[in-house]
Amino acid sequence: MNFSLEQLIAFVAVYEERSFSKAATKLNKHRTTTGQVITNLEDTLAVELMVREGRYVEPTEEAHLLYHYAKSIIEQSKIFDKMALSLAYGGLESISFGYSSMIPLGLLQIIRRQLTNDFPSMKVNFLIKNKAELEKEIKEGSIHFGIANVHHGKGMFDMDSSLIGYIEFMPFVKKEGLLANVTPEMALTELRKSRQYVLSAFSQENLKDKVVLSAIHEEVDQVALIIKMLQDDNCWAWLPKVLSESSYATEHLQMMDLEQLKQGLKFPFALWNPHSKPLMPIKKSILMAVDEYTKHFTDLLKH
Repeated sequence: MNFSLEQLIAFVAVYEERSFSKAATKLNKHRTTTGQVITNLEDTLAVELMVREGRYVEPTEEAHLLYHYAKSIIEQSKIFDKMALSLAYGGLESISFGYSSMIPLGLLQIIRRQLTNDFPSMKVNFLIKNKAELEKEIKEGSIHFGIANVHHGKGMFDMDSSLIGYIEFMPFVKKEGLLANVTPEMALTELRKSRQYVLSAFSQENLKDKVVLSAIHEEVDQVALIIKMLQDDNCWAWLPKVLSESSYATEHLQMMDLEQLKQGLKFPFALWNPHSKPLMPIKKSILMAVDEYTKHFTDLLKH
């Protein structure tokens, strides 16, 4: 018994639309062509699949039984196509992705999910790198993609650079702690007198003078460790505003309200990669993930 993927796609479309005309429009085919494909499939299977009722059709009992199998075969064929596309890029069965510790982990999670969807067989290594390391290793070829802070931007002619947006940092403190109860008018004064934890990436990228407010400040490599440190009282740190969507962070921390701060500190970030044709589909996939994350967080702030 021989049937084609085209026949199964047409069958699923007609089944879901309950109409040859609507299914044909969905498939960008002529109505007559779609009808003939279904007739040929019925002949091949030796069963009636659709009962024609004027402009609409009604699936038979046999069609109901076969629909889920046909749907599954179509989905499996899509996965096969994606895996074949991934393998077609030869040396890119594995890529290395560098990122600053300033980058929200939620963004990296969505990037990995998108890459899994588009390139199922490709391995992705995520490595923390500062800006200088990223630039050097991308040029050397050991890093394929990187997200870098481009606050001190310069022309990048030897690699591909795409601005992906701004990450806003806000002062976070222990939830319902001493600093959380300070009035907005006195908040800045209190922050200057309290221990400040500074993400090391700010120092590595020459941004320390923009973020340090307190004479009592200590550097920490990881955002996760800073979150733990802030669960002790009378200390604070600049952290990505997107942490406000993390249930773990909001359970223990809260953003501080400062009269002098109309908005947080915003830093621009760009996606870097070598000029390479084989990398372009992967770059497109990464940018799709960035757009999804940006939209998700924008929608979150509206509610």
